[in-house]
Amino acid sequence: MPEKKGILDFYFKSNLLLRILIGLILGAIFGIIFQNATGAIDVLKPFGDLFIRLLKMIVLPVIVCTLIVGASSISPAHLGKVGIKIILFYMFTSLCAIIIGLAVGSIFQPGVGLELATNVASAGKEAKAPGLIEILLNIIPTNPFGAIAKGEVLPTICFCLFFGIALAFSLDSQNEQVKRSAETVFLFFEGMNSVMFKVVGWVMQYAPIGVFALIFIVFSKSGAEAFGPLVNVTVSVYIGLILQIVLVYCVICLFIKVSPLKFLYKVRPPMITAFVTRSSGATLPVSMETAEKDMGVPRSIYGFTLPVGATINMDGTTIYLGVCAIFVANVVGMPLDFSQQLTVVLTAVLASIGTAGVPGAGAIMLLMVLESVGLKVEAGSVIAIAYGMILGIDAILDMGRTSMNIVGDMMGAVFVAKSEKELDEKAWE
Repeated sequence: MPEKKGILDFYFKSNLLLRILIGLILGAIFGIIFQNATGAIDVLKPFGDLFIRLLKMIVLPVIVCTLIVGASSISPAHLGKVGIKIILFYMFTSLCAIIIGLAVGSIFQPGVGLELATNVASAGKEAKAPGLIEILLNIIPTNPFGAIAKGEVLPTICFCLFFGIALAFSLDSQNEQVKRSAETVFLFFEGMNSVMFKVVGWVMQYAPIGVFALIFIVFSKSGAEAFGPLVNVTVSVYIGLILQIVLVYCVICLFIKVSPLKFLYKVRPPMITAFVTRSSGATLPVSMETAEKDMGVPRSIYGFTLPVGATINMDGTTIYLGVCAIFVANVVGMPLDFSQQLTVVLTAVLASIGTAGVPGAGAIMLLMVLESVGLKVEAGSVIAIAYGMILGIDAILDMGRTSMNIVGDMMGAVFVAKSEKELDEKAWE
């Protein structure tokens, strides 16, 4: 008897990535055609919001389970080596990214000759950058359960790292009672981890519809405007992102003897998800699934490196900071000298450590970078106007920089797995 096919059989059995790509392309096309279509935006907004809410719903459970299981799966002696490697890797690629961003900005000089629009003068009124010490202190949660309940990613990751490392030591204990208890705790979180990945699979089936709605709204609201007067800064940022792939990630692939083309092919699902959702945290479940199924990275590596990378690794954001800092400086007639550019490098790399991967984090980091070089964003000032102009196209820039952040996270996971000789080479044949 031939197998019966339901009305949605074609949808669920077709390639998920292809469906997401179709949703993205159609959303962009219809968004450009129907500029500022308020009625259509109102109808589609709930569908896009639903997708974001579904992703955010699973972020904290996925982080808690995978990070605890990942950290506790590594032997105590091995854990320190993996942690040091991934942090140094992320710091290195972030340093490369900010240098590329400043270089691209210096070459293309975005903002030179641009006339300021007076109607955006108030954009910087409410903006306030937290101090770096405050950001770093806030990493430590005073109440870890409160942090989890509030959806605070960075303090949650910090607590889960402590918990996972303590569990790893307990599993390695010579005391049989402690070891047996630790094994029970580990099995619980391992089971939770398996269940959450099943939920992730269900959520991703809705992704093409959510992607269509989100992209339609972005292009309908700001597509033409974003690529108009600020086309130079937009193109500069995206050129910087492409250079980061070619000059940094592809070179690293060659260094560890992994095909750059295969890496870029395999990284597409999380890259596209990040482009649409504009959130490293929301993309984390997709990143983990790709790392395990397509890239051959063991859970003991990706369960530790990817949640950490979603928080401290912001290669795309640092490129954005370099270009936009030069843009603002050029608009206000105060080009950055070498010492100021060096300050931008240091501030961007340090700020990326304490800024969680959520939509809009780049705007706060830009504020910190501008103030670090003496460009104070005060209400009504020319600097505030220039800063407001950047915020006007932030959605377009944020999609690209978040996507690049994710590529950097995935590269870090592959790099560490390869260096530890735990990468499944069959996945790359």
